[in-house]
Parts: sequence; C-alpha cells; structure tokens
Amino acid sequence: MDLSALTKQALQAARDAGRLIGSCRGREVDIIHKDAGNTLASQVVTEVDHKAQEAILEVLMPTCRDLDIALLAEEEADDERRLECDYFWCVDPLDGTLPFIQGQPGYSVSIGLVARDGSPQIGVVYDPVNDVLYQATRGQGLRRNNEPWVPGSSGQELTFTYDRSLAQHPFFDEILQQLDSYGHLLGLNGLVASQYGGAVMNACYALENAPACHFKFPKPQDGGGSLWDYAATACIYQEAGAIVSDVQGNPLELNRAGSTFMNHRGALYATDDALARRVREIITTFQARS
Repeated sequence: MDLSALTKQALQAARDAGRLIGSCRGREVDIIHKDAGNTLASQVVTEVDHKAQEAILEVLMPTCRDLDIALLAEEEADDERRLECDYFWCVDPLDGTLPFIQGQPGYSVSIGLVARDGSPQIGVVYDPVNDVLYQATRGQGLRRNNEPWVPGSSGQELTFTYDRSLAQHPFFDEILQQLDSYGHLLGLNGLVASQYGGAVMNACYALENAPACHFKFPKPQDGGGSLWDYAATACIYQEAGAIVSDVQGNPLELNRAGSTFMNHRGALYATDDALARRVREIITTFQARS
C-alpha cells in the first residue's frame, strides 16, 4: 500500500471538506438529532456534517474501489468491512459539531487510515478556524501546514484539555488539583485547563501546547469517544514521539469489533512519557473511588 499517495488523497479530502465547512461558518444550519449514545455531542449532527462527508467520500471512494480499502465514516452505518479488509478509512467529517453550531473554535475535519490490526497508518486533521493542516504518515514523521514539525515542550504551564463529560465528573475539581500539583512539581506555573472543543482538536491543542495531556475515563455507557475521534490523532501523536494509549497504557483498540465506541478502555494523550504515567496514576486513583 502506497501510504504517501494515500496521504495526498486524505489531504485533498480534508481541504475540500474544510473549505465547505468554512463557507458555512456563521450561517444558520439545520440541526438534526440522531440516536447515537447518551451524550449531546454524540447525538447532534447538522447538514454541514453530511455535506462535508460527501466531499470527503468523493475523493476517497476511488481508493476504496481500486485498492479494496474499507470505509468507516461517522454519518454512515458501519458495514464492518473494516474487520475484513487490510485497511480502512476512518472519517469524522466535522468533529466538534457543538462548537461549530455555537460559533466557537474547536471543530475540525479528521481522516485516518487504519490497518486491520488497529494500528494507525495515516492521520490528517484540518482546523478550518485557524487554517492549520496536520498530517502524519507511519514512519514518515509529522507535518504542520506541509512543513516538518517537531512539537516543542517549552510551555510555562501544564496544559490539560478536557471534554464536557469530564467536566461533570464528581471528582473533576480534585483531578485539576492533582494535575496542578504535578505542574508545580515540574517547576511550571501550575495548570491551564481548557474545554477547547471536540476530541480531535483537544488532542491537537494539547500537542501545540506541551507539556500537555488530554484523557477520557472509561465508562460502560455508549456515547462520545468513537473510533473516528481517535484514528487520525493516534497517528499524529505516534509520529510526534508523544504518547497515545488507553488509560492502562495499552494501544488504542482502533478496529474494535462489535462497536465503534471507545468508552470501554478510555483514552489518554500526553506529550511525554512521565506525564502519561502520572495521568494513569490519577485515573487509577479516581476510578477506585468511583
């Protein structure tokens, strides 16, 4: 499989979808509610999500036909061909639909290529608000706006991005205190916590503001945290030399059979290994108390 050629296709698809999303910014859009999980973020969808997905599939579908690549896209039913083919595209046409509706930053286009064993091969994320395009190809490093990029770690605070569900966690304030203490232990000026946007931009924002982390606790219910939320950024973090795993330190199960939700094992993104270890300790502590 020519990953370089497929990366170019993913980049074109992301740009096309991003232009469409940008053209709709600030306009009134039709909002639809779908039966998908138990969180508002997983249930809300707009006409823009569907149009962006159409733009992406127009570019990617020829590769599916010619190379027998399966497709998993958020606004399409899962036909489970991803479990049979050597590779599958994993597409979120508009991650962060809620901030998009609210006219706030934090939404993006996310396109990943995943091997049947669940290993990420390509990750492309386009942030149409700031016009930033991230790309990673397995074994080829990370690029930002087509320039080689090695994220720095010179921030003066520890950055933590979180989603709406974590903000409702009964121990949320204590979690912030633990992270703040760790930041001071490192000689930093404490913690900066931000509910930046969707899962994709939360991960990218953390990478831009190292030292930083983003994580989700495991939970038994459906809703939030799907394969398409993590496929692209998992590749981006791997090529950045950063840490991406479930909350126990195992690789993300990016081709999970039986469900597209990732809640069962949670997710952890961290810009360095020591921070990832500390976050796992914090998660373990509060899981035991739940």
